Amino acid sequence: MRKGTFMELCDLLSPAQKRKNTKMRAALTVEKQVAVVLWKLATPDSYRSVGNQFGVDKSTVGAAVIQVANAITEMLLSRLVTLGNVQVIVDGFAAMGFPNCGGAIDGTHIPILGPDHLSSQYVNRTVYFSMVLQAPVDHKGHFTDIDMGWPGKVHDARIFRNSGLFEQLQEGTYFPGQKITVGDVEMPIVILGDPAYPLMPWLMKPYTGTLDSSKEQFNYRLSKNGGRMCI
Repeated sequence: MRKGTFMELCDLLSPAQKRKNTKMRAALTVEKQVAVVLWKLATPDSYRSVGNQFGVDKSTVGAAVIQVANAITEMLLSRLVTLGNVQVIVDGFAAMGFPNCGGAIDGTHIPILGPDHLSSQYVNRTVYFSMVLQAPVDHKGHFTDIDMGWPGKVHDARIFRNSGLFEQLQEGTYFPGQKITVGDVEMPIVILGDPAYPLMPWLMKPYTGTLDSSKEQFNYRLSKNGGRMCI
């Protein structure tokens, strides 16, 4: 992370993270809290190891992770993870070969320690404990929505069908009513997904089975643009 980005993040979080000194100890600066949390999130180091890096105890690291993560969620998530200018996104995907596309969606598994309750639900298909993060991205790979917290065993299609994004797409409220005509079929703005996702009027997925050249070309363009997913 560049220094300018780090300082901007600290400034944005300062209202929530600024602490007062006490008679017992000097409060951690916002910059140190954010640095501690970024280090912990970016490495597999233990709380104790991170604490040693910054001269604080492991309980301070744990508290900082929770407090900074909550502040980011409450103050920055809706500001930074947003759809943005739909026409710019559509034009971006069109330039890469897929018309009237507003995003590509996929999921990723975040490793976790196995919970004591219903632990088997968190074992994913590659046999480790995880929670699922599912998100669409725009033509530059930026998140435009986030759905997080499902157990690792849950299938992508189920997560998607139970998301607020699915409801908005189904109701036609996520994208404006822009359509193009392909042959004699009106095509709304679509998102792209892999074979795990359901085929919908507004969600395109690859063809399967025996493919002719036109279907292979479609799959190539879809996978090329769906590859914008960065998670």
